[in-house]
Amino acid sequence: MRSARSVTTFAAGAASILALTVASLGLPAFARIQEAAPPQVDAPPAAAAQAPAAPQPLQESVAAVINDEIVSSYDLMQRMRLLMATSGMQPTQENLPQIEQEALRSLVDEHLQMQELRRVEKQQKITIISTDKEVDEQIADIAQSNKMSAEQLQQSLVQQGIGLDTWRAQLRADSSWQSWIQGRYGSRLRIGEDQIKAYQRRLAESAAKPQYQISEVFLDASRVGGMEVAMNGAGQLIGQMQQGAPFAAVARQFSGSATAANGGDVGWVSQGEMPTEVDAALEQLRPGQLSKPIQVKDGVYIIYLRDKRAGSKTAIVDLKQVAAPLAADANQAQIDAATKLLIDLKPKITSCETLESAAGKVDGLVAGDLGEAEITDLAPAFQDAANKLDVGQVSDPIRTDAGMHLIAVCGKRQGGANAPNHDQIENRLRGQQLALIAKRYLRDLRNQATIETR
Repeated sequence: MRSARSVTTFAAGAASILALTVASLGLPAFARIQEAAPPQVDAPPAAAAQAPAAPQPLQESVAAVINDEIVSSYDLMQRMRLLMATSGMQPTQENLPQIEQEALRSLVDEHLQMQELRRVEKQQKITIISTDKEVDEQIADIAQSNKMSAEQLQQSLVQQGIGLDTWRAQLRADSSWQSWIQGRYGSRLRIGEDQIKAYQRRLAESAAKPQYQISEVFLDASRVGGMEVAMNGAGQLIGQMQQGAPFAAVARQFSGSATAANGGDVGWVSQGEMPTEVDAALEQLRPGQLSKPIQVKDGVYIIYLRDKRAGSKTAIVDLKQVAAPLAADANQAQIDAATKLLIDLKPKITSCETLESAAGKVDGLVAGDLGEAEITDLAPAFQDAANKLDVGQVSDPIRTDAGMHLIAVCGKRQGGANAPNHDQIENRLRGQQLALIAKRYLRDLRNQATIETR
């Protein structure tokens, strides 16, 4: 792959595009794609009178050049129309610069992705880019989810002055890129049991904390042109959503998070899983509320709190034990002797797998597997140790009426009906890693490319 310098120049051409956009965009709500139709922006009488007519052809100019491939002002205008139609946003003088910047960024990214895919296809003599038939199938699925036929969906775009080639190009680039990332890295990616257990442990430790079902929009400051731009952009998006633009649609088009593909759906989170600034905001929100812009280290969040619930207080642990049997009325000398046996044994237990074999070498000790149990169902003396110990750790000697004990925590996970199982956690971690790989891949393509925007 060739390496080249990256050039970015913003000139007066952007202002002319915005002026033409204001004059030409009179978009009706995108039927059924939106959850609620936002109010129309007031237009001057002349523009309102011409609104039913098809947009007038505009003189084309060069909006950007990506490795010698040209993006015209017409391409940019079409992408802006598509972005507004699918996100439910209405054009205003305040939000048009943000819409234009997002449209241009998406066009640049798609050109880089398609250039890379064509290079790989040629080099490896394989097919990666989605065919017309596959794009048709995507359109049919989207139409079905919106309770429309593919013809109705496409006609609604045409009525808003959006060329179908514009939409098909976006679908083709997105599906082809995702297919390439999955195909190249998915089979090589290994999610270790230690990662899954660590995730389960974090869930178990947070099980008693309040939990929040949230959706997010994240504006990456480095991607949008700085923190001030991100804060202003977040304010514009919140204003549009308060006027009716669907959160999920806005997230798909504007969010820089991996959850954008799912309409910003994060699912259930507990304190500690999101940045501390987001945790603080969640404590103040009620279900159904939208947050103000939340500034974090590398960008700005918009959070929609869908639901909230109290902690389940249900954590499940997998335990093994070594016991030195003692009567409830054993004297101090007997207790001290049993305690010494266990203290001497503890350093020799290097893992749950070695517990039985290590204990079997010491006369007077009995080892066994206690299996899984909810922490709240354990004996009080065991509960404290099970709560404090991490997976793989062994307790100090614990006295009960039956004897002296060492317990080892061999597993820990969240309980309850909503707790994700092993496979769900593995898939979630795999998806997060693939999203990071795709982000870094695209970042490298940008760094190696020659990009000029005018």
